[in-house]
Amino acid sequence: MKSQVQKRLLKIYDLLFEHFGPQSWWPGETKLEICVGAILTQNTAWSNVEKAISSLKKENYMELDRLKEIKTKKLASLIKSSGYFNVKAERLKSFVNYFANHHKGNFKNLFKGKLKDIRHSLLSVNGIGPETADSMLLYAGDIPVFVVDTYTKRIFSRLKLTDKNATYDELQSFFMKNLPCKTTLYNEYHALIVMLGKHYCKLKPVCGPCPLKKCPARKNKNS
Repeated sequence: MKSQVQKRLLKIYDLLFEHFGPQSWWPGETKLEICVGAILTQNTAWSNVEKAISSLKKENYMELDRLKEIKTKKLASLIKSSGYFNVKAERLKSFVNYFANHHKGNFKNLFKGKLKDIRHSLLSVNGIGPETADSMLLYAGDIPVFVVDTYTKRIFSRLKLTDKNATYDELQSFFMKNLPCKTTLYNEYHALIVMLGKHYCKLKPVCGPCPLKKCPARKNKNS
């Protein structure tokens, strides 16, 4: 039997899906590209990541062996468009070395075992935080884990479903406890949340055309 919270979350999902349509996330031709993109997208827009990935592909560096061989300085120059390129180059090298040394460059090995153990291992890699690790798990590993970002925190606190000061783990737990444990649902829901945050639920919300007509933030704005 569905709880009231679950019903509301699924209703929000339906409204967003009807408005935006399927998002087909994560954009990436291979699991490696998805993982690289998850690191590069930290603190930047996806359009900047696309340019960086294109540069890597143009130079034939979207391969594990090639990423292992490339010098950090050269890698930084190729991903410059993603911002914080020196830091991200170090982080990419850390992930690549971890993946090659601990999992022999095999994604089946990387994503094998219990979720908490895989996640803990990813979080031990320099530069990989909860959002990056969970993006890898969900989009590259097809493991049902809900990805939380700044948009999630903003939107659902405005909807009065979560506290504005909730931690990453608290928000993730809220969604995973109140939604069916389905990879496809978590995948699409996260993508739709990003779309809502980018187009309507901004720092200064654009409430008029927003598909969530019953949002409390809308009432407060109109009062």
